[in-house]
Amino acid sequence: MIGLVLAAGAGRRLRPYTDTLPKALVPVGAQDAPEAVSVLDLTLGNFAEIGLTEVAVIVGYRKEAVYARRAEFEEKYGLKLTLIDNDKAEEWNNAYSLWCGRDALKDGVILANGDTVHPVSVEKTLLAARGDGKKIILALDTLKSLADEEMKVVVDPAKGMTKITKLMDPAEATGEYIGVTLIEGDAAEELADALRTTFERDPQLYYEDGYQELVDRGFRIDVAPIGDVDWVEIDNHEDLARGREIACRY
Repeated sequence: MIGLVLAAGAGRRLRPYTDTLPKALVPVGAQDAPEAVSVLDLTLGNFAEIGLTEVAVIVGYRKEAVYARRAEFEEKYGLKLTLIDNDKAEEWNNAYSLWCGRDALKDGVILANGDTVHPVSVEKTLLAARGDGKKIILALDTLKSLADEEMKVVVDPAKGMTKITKLMDPAEATGEYIGVTLIEGDAAEELADALRTTFERDPQLYYEDGYQELVDRGFRIDVAPIGDVDWVEIDNHEDLARGREIACRY
């Protein structure tokens, strides 16, 4: 199993930081500088802590900044990094971005969004949930109060995930998908096909819409509740402030 990070996004709501950096490299550490700890740092650190030795990073917007730091990241975290170019990162949404990593999926991956600050306990929870024929497991926050922006999930105990979308009454949701997934290698082909169907239908769809496509085809997706964990998806400057508060604890 390897790590996989979606780090191709522009993060326009985080300007001026993202004038020169992809969102995954926006500093969340104590120092307000490009070389400070970023979300990508935190994620690579988590992957190293659970024993992964290889990570694929999907890059696009300002990818040169990731290429420039690849050797540094490899030395710092003891990981071998493979960078995968997304040629449509500034035009299309992340269903296509994850599809760009379809070859990496064959190894089995822990997928992490490049804008999610979270502790290593999330990865450990996913690994502990493996087995019993589970092929895809979503990290789910079942405690957070939900609003319109969150990626909401409905779970049927007998069937697994039945619905994933932002466009849902929060009261109907079981919880929020936090942007971290364990994907077994034998799910790679079916997931890649669902992602292709999704972005061909609409290039602006999310990879979570690809998960929904899979479920609609009869594929079971499971979830693993993460418990009482502080985490944040960084979309704007308010989220960034929260991310910096959380990151210093990890």
